[in-house]
Amino acid sequence: MNICVFLSAADLDDRYTRPARDFARLLGKGGHTLVWGGSDVGLMKVVADGVEEAGGRLLGVSVEFLSAKARVGVDEMVVARDLAERKRLLLEKADAVVIMVGGTGTLDEATEILELKKHGHTDKPVVLLNTAGFYDGLKEQFRRMEDEGFLPRPLAELVFFAEEPADALAYLGESPGTA
Repeated sequence: MNICVFLSAADLDDRYTRPARDFARLLGKGGHTLVWGGSDVGLMKVVADGVEEAGGRLLGVSVEFLSAKARVGVDEMVVARDLAERKRLLLEKADAVVIMVGGTGTLDEATEILELKKHGHTDKPVVLLNTAGFYDGLKEQFRRMEDEGFLPRPLAELVFFAEEPADALAYLGESPGTA
C-alpha cells in the first residue's frame, strides 16, 4: 500500500521522534511505500530513514523551492511547481493518509484531505496519529464541529484517531480498498 504521511520537517523532541520511528519501521516491515514531502530533514528524515531501514519503498514529492532539502537515492522523487501541486500529487499517489505531528503545513494538508472526504471526492482512509496528545485540541474541535452540525458526515467516516503507531497501521489494514 502507498501510505502518504503528512508531517513536520522540524527537528523535534524524542516524545515525537520515537513513535514516528516506530511507525516508520512498521510501515517498512509491512512492505509498504512511504509517500511523503520528500525532505531529508527533521521528522521527515526520521520517518524516511525508518521506512528504508525496514525494507519499505520511498516515494517523495518535493517542491521546487525546497528541492535543496530533498532526499537523494529514493525509489522515486517528483518535484512539484508549488505547494498546491505537491498536495495534489501526494494524495494522487496514495492509497491512504496518516497525519503525524506538524505545523501549519501539516494542518493545511490534513484539512485538505478531510475536506475532499467530506464532499465525497475521495474515500481514502485517513488516520490522525495523536502522538503524545499533540492533536487533543484539534480532536475536540472536530467533535464540536460534528456536534454543532458543521460536518455533513459523521466524524468517524472522515478520520480515525490513533494514539499508537500500531493502531494507525492496523486501521489502514482493515480499511476497504487498502488491503
